[in-house]
Amino acid sequence: MPNYLWFIIATVALIVGYYTYGKFVEKVFEPNPERKTPAITQADGVDFVTMPKWKLWLIQLLNIAGVGPVFGPIMGALYGPTALLWIVLGSIFAGAVHDYFSGMLSVRYKGANVPQIVGFNLGKLAQQFMRAFAILLLLLVGVVFATAPANLLAKLTPDYLDFAVWLGVIFFYYFVATLVPIDKLIGRIYPLFGALLIIMAVGITVAMFVNMPAEFYNWADWSKNNHPSELPLWPLMFITIACGALSGFHATQSPLMARCLHNEKEGRFVFYGAMIAEGFIGLVWATVGMTFYPDAAALQGVINSGTASAVVYDSSIALMGSVGGIMAILGVIVLPITSGDTAFRAARLTIAEVIKIDQKRPANRLYIAVPVFALGIALSQIDFNIIWRYFGWSNQTLAGIMLWAAAAYLYKRGKFHWICSIPGTFITAACISYILYEPNMGFGMDIGISNIIGAVGAFIILGIFLVKGKSEVAGAPADA
Repeated sequence: MPNYLWFIIATVALIVGYYTYGKFVEKVFEPNPERKTPAITQADGVDFVTMPKWKLWLIQLLNIAGVGPVFGPIMGALYGPTALLWIVLGSIFAGAVHDYFSGMLSVRYKGANVPQIVGFNLGKLAQQFMRAFAILLLLLVGVVFATAPANLLAKLTPDYLDFAVWLGVIFFYYFVATLVPIDKLIGRIYPLFGALLIIMAVGITVAMFVNMPAEFYNWADWSKNNHPSELPLWPLMFITIACGALSGFHATQSPLMARCLHNEKEGRFVFYGAMIAEGFIGLVWATVGMTFYPDAAALQGVINSGTASAVVYDSSIALMGSVGGIMAILGVIVLPITSGDTAFRAARLTIAEVIKIDQKRPANRLYIAVPVFALGIALSQIDFNIIWRYFGWSNQTLAGIMLWAAAAYLYKRGKFHWICSIPGTFITAACISYILYEPNMGFGMDIGISNIIGAVGAFIILGIFLVKGKSEVAGAPADA
């Protein structure tokens, strides 16, 4: 069988997953089309604004698809074809489930952000932890999603428009986009960017089929870990490939569109469907890594020389020519920029929720936005690779907590919680193992011991959940 058929099979699996497992997840949650959404009951003209579902889908896709489904799968490709399996299965059974519940629980909880969602289902202590954790993650995301496109733009423009200049331009845009009503800027131009994003992914795919069909996955070996540095596949690959499979950052973004949803029945298309589309983007770039380069060592060399942005630049120009390549690169630039601004927007709203400052008045938005951006600019001076490591682990940790919160929501109502608790257990094991093993930011323990502790720890958490998960949390809305 030609290797390119694996790509086709994986793509079809994502589509089938949306129409089968996506419907099953929706059935378990039971959306109510007669129930008024926060966009109607709390309309404020700034953050709670109804928009059509096709527009919400495109904006949600752009919000969640930063550099994660590009850079993560490129770096994950170093491990070989197991990355493809994680992207497909992770998107269907973990990532899209996570995104659906983070969006729909926000709808049920009057547009609440992820810390409140966690608090209503796991308790006040979890809520306080999540407030600090989510704000930190959003700042890291904003920084990562500013520096990555600044690097790419610096490659495309004259020398006087260097990295520092583009970084300043991007942060200025972020600041403006964070403050203005969501339908005035994001609601108007992001659907156009969404079209560019889709054209980019399809264009790169067609170019690979036309220019190098025989090279698909030419060095990928299912029988072993392909990483040239022999880094352990578990748990590193499952932390490296977050966006494109499962990403906690999405839980901070789904409430933005939850505040704009007109009908609960639109949730599967907007939340579950956008994640499946992101899975396809991740599939494309993991395939580029295993197809465009002759071996894993060559891919590793390019990543080491200029981060994954160098892979995007080289492969896009080579596969699609100068014009098509630049269009593809622009699509990748759009990804992080349209997630970075909403990351800072979500940080503003989360902080406002904590300190109880109404966000209708522009001055109130400024009180929060100015110090947030000052801290973000300071963080942008830290080495990108260090920021990425912390982003990766904190991102997946947040995903695990959100899945446990969704599992608790279902468990308290006698519904099939395993659709959330199984992926929650899985990613919890990966996160525990990773932080114990990681030599630079973690405890530097032996990988075998780390994996044992990770697995045992995750199952202990599952056991605690099964014993105490049905307990009601004081203050949680009874009609959610």
